[in-house]
Formats: sequence, structure tokens, C-alpha cells
Amino acid sequence: MRQLRYFVEIVEAGSFSLAAERLFVAQSALSRQVKELEASVQVQLLTRGARRFELTPAGKTFYDGAKRLLFNLNETLVQTRHANRDEQGVIRLLHSSSVPLVNPLMQRIQTYLANNNGASLEISQMSSEHQGEDLEEGRSDIGLVRLPVHIRFPGVQVEELYTEQLMLAVPLLHPLSERTEIAVVELREELFVSLPHAERGGLSYRVADLCMRNGFFPRAARATSRKTTLLNLVEAGLGIALVPASMRAVAPAGVRFVALSGMDSLTAVALLYRRGASQLVKGFAAALLS
Repeated sequence: MRQLRYFVEIVEAGSFSLAAERLFVAQSALSRQVKELEASVQVQLLTRGARRFELTPAGKTFYDGAKRLLFNLNETLVQTRHANRDEQGVIRLLHSSSVPLVNPLMQRIQTYLANNNGASLEISQMSSEHQGEDLEEGRSDIGLVRLPVHIRFPGVQVEELYTEQLMLAVPLLHPLSERTEIAVVELREELFVSLPHAERGGLSYRVADLCMRNGFFPRAARATSRKTTLLNLVEAGLGIALVPASMRAVAPAGVRFVALSGMDSLTAVALLYRRGASQLVKGFAAALLS
């Protein structure tokens, strides 16, 4: 582990001399440790010049893995120290941009934290299609995604949390902004700022599916986005979007929301967590599902 730390520090410092200063070790000792490391992995990791070095292709791969391994080790140490102090630890929570942390989610999160003083959350945003891999490899604990999820991982459990209405988001000056309700079929000629990817699920796929059920595929606007920024594109007048009602809480002031008519305009949020997760994670998942 010491050799891994030394190697990562050398790469990030950009030189042996600066890394030696940061690590408080002699430069000759640092060079020796790298040579021993290369002997252990049986590949050359660095090509050394008179004043600088370069990572070999194998070295780049090794650096990425070493960095990830050291990060996971640090996370494990933090969790261990929490446990030693009779604390429950940190839950690493992911959510996609189409699942804003507003009610009913935030209410459930607040209730859980109020009832579990030793637990804390580390919250990050990540696209739905990448959350499964992150959870299966142990880099995160809980994921919140918009269904459907096309890429399934054997080690990850998927459970539906709740459903909510889709709504039409339009700029304030759009002709449809004065409507109180609209049918999806009426959007046939409108430009959409969010389109589905062939291999991805989530909100954009659900919207495309809804449009196709009404006899058309969404027409692409000149600027599109799959992130929360799609509402900024709507505000700028570049097109429209069908979004969950909860996104009203994070929408810019220049966006108007119109209800959709019909019974088929629902979208579902799902909870992801690793099979065989800790009791801490299972308890948090149960609180969100309640």
C-alpha cells in the first residue's frame, strides 16, 4: 500500500523531487520503491528522462486502479472508525438529475436522519445508466433513478419507490403557456430539448415512449440536454420538455408548467441498492420505501 501511495503521489506531483518533498522521504528511496513496484507487477509503469517522466500505457491503467483502490481503502477506514465510535456511518447516495431531492423524497430522508443520529449522507448526482455499475462495484450504496432501467446488474436490486405526473414545460412566452391542460398528441410539431439514447432508459426514454403511443416521435430542438439544464434550454425558448412534476421545485423562473390530460402520463422513480448490502444501507432503503 505504501508503494501505491508513493506511485500515485509521483504521478500527481509530476516529478520525483516534488513527490519526495510531499512524502518526506528521500528521492532515492522513492525511486527504489517504484522499481520494486514495477518488479512486482512485472511491467514498466514509467519511462524516465533526465528531468521528467511519462506514464506508459500500462502505467496509466495502473494509476487509475491504484487511485480507486486508495480511495476505497480510505472510505473503509472512515466507516471502521465510525463503527468503533458506535456510530452507524456514512451512506453514499446517488440520484439522477431527473430525480430532484424534493418531497416526498426529502421528507423521507429527513425522517430517517432524525431517527438515526449516527448516520449521515454523502450525496452525489449521477446519470441513471451509470449508477448500477457504481453500486455493484461498491463505490456507492443507494441510487435513485427514473424508470425504465435498461442495463441491469445481477448484484443490484431495483425497487419502485413512487410515481408522479409528467408535465409540459414551456417558456413563458410560448403559445401553450396559457393552457391549463394539454394532450400529448398536440405536441407533435413541437421541438423537444431532450431525446432518448438508443441504449439508455430513464426520463427521456419514458417521454419518447409516451409520444410514440400518441403516434409520433419527438422532434429534436437545435440544442438538447439530458440533464437538469434542459429546463434552462426551455427557458431560453429553444424548445419544450416533458418532465416530472417534482422538477417544478428546481425550475428557473422563466418556465411555465402545463398539466397533461389522459391517464398514461405517469413516470416512476426507483431505488437501487446492492444485494447483500449492510444493515445500515438496508435500513435507509426501507425508510425510503416506506
